[in-house]
Amino acid sequence: MDQNTNLERLDSQLLELFARRMELSSGKKDPEEDRKTLLRAAEGVPAEMRQYAVSLYSLLLDLGRSYQERDLSQSSDLTGQIRQAIQDTEPLFPESASVACQGVAGAYSQMACGRLFKLPNILYFSNFDAVFSAVDSGLCRYGVVPLENSTAGSVNAVYDLMTRHNFRIVRSVRVKVDHCLLANPGTKLSDIKEISSHAQAISQSTEFLASLPGVKVIPYENTAVAAKMVAQSGRRDVAALSSRACRDLYGLDCLKESVQNQGNNFTRFICIAKNLEIYPGADRTSLMVVLSHEPGSLYKILSRFYALGINLNKLESRPLPDRNFEFMFYFDLETSVYSPEFLQLMGEMPHLCERFTYLGSYHEII
Repeated sequence: MDQNTNLERLDSQLLELFARRMELSSGKKDPEEDRKTLLRAAEGVPAEMRQYAVSLYSLLLDLGRSYQERDLSQSSDLTGQIRQAIQDTEPLFPESASVACQGVAGAYSQMACGRLFKLPNILYFSNFDAVFSAVDSGLCRYGVVPLENSTAGSVNAVYDLMTRHNFRIVRSVRVKVDHCLLANPGTKLSDIKEISSHAQAISQSTEFLASLPGVKVIPYENTAVAAKMVAQSGRRDVAALSSRACRDLYGLDCLKESVQNQGNNFTRFICIAKNLEIYPGADRTSLMVVLSHEPGSLYKILSRFYALGINLNKLESRPLPDRNFEFMFYFDLETSVYSPEFLQLMGEMPHLCERFTYLGSYHEII
């Protein structure tokens, strides 16, 4: 009998035993009983296989609990809130609403608002914290903030604020980013001594900036704020990296177009709200979790995604400021809000994490 045939026979026996074990599994976590099970697994194999056996049985214990509690998971407090939000949310995303954005007119956040709403009433704020506060206080129904860029990566300031504010993500959108070098009329490229822009825009345009030796680069809180400053200064030795919209808005000349390192440059913006709103077609879910500081804690979460057939789109970690070398993990999942697997996962996650935050389920505009 060849090796493949032997493996097929073993697999058949393993699957039969696996099904029987899942049926006999306990739905309750018993640390002492789990410890004994893992000890038996380690002692039942040769020394070189012990770690593998312990890993296998750790997963089996978790899967057994998931299987036994699959019906209870779908009737948890969180799944009840999700079902209620699906029922209560209007069938269409609003065309007009009060929206908080960081910066001034011409900012990329304004472009994101234009993609999300037909007639947004935009209120501008000086920083991201003020945007979150405007939503939390009820001053604005929604807020729009950048989360990540395809070239420069995540907007860390926003991730840090997400750990401090209560909010829900109700939609997201990708905006094409095209940085232009803007200056007052009559300015030549050789005249420029200072260039201002947001730190993200600067990091996205390093190759162009490196071609201008001796030019001082100054970070600003927003690309549009930088363009407005250049226009108000009247100087011909300063320029801003900003959008084409700012050129016309502030009466500036474009000295050079598309100066970013990569032409295929997008920023992803999230639309946040104070209350949970889940609109039809929601197929993306965002979560934040804090896990116990022990080996395998992240693996147990990831294996649960895999076991339920849920695709992971993004995994981001941010250090917790009040805890040394411990992290908050941010997940984006690709799954329909209507699937039973999603509801089962939402029912199980609070029990798998030290701290769990459901940020919302939504659709992303591309």
